[in-house]
Amino acid sequence: MKKFLVLLVAVVFTIAVAGLSFAADMKGTISKIDGGQITVKGSDGKETSVAGDAKGLKVGDKITIKDGKIMKKKAIEGC
Repeated sequence: MKKFLVLLVAVVFTIAVAGLSFAADMKGTISKIDGGQITVKGSDGKETSVAGDAKGLKVGDKITIKDGKIMKKKAIEGC
């Protein structure tokens, strides 16, 4: 029973840590679109590929990835 409890705690901890790493937010510029794969170059120079709908997006757009969802930054309108 004790081994099972230790194993259960280890599995829950691993899943929790993995969930936090996938929930990280990222801001950057689209550098490549290949079907459903979008490559984003962050401000730190690292490139990350994410799967998502590229409808309405083009290379050079500034986007934010939040909770696995792609959000396009909107231009400021008016003056």
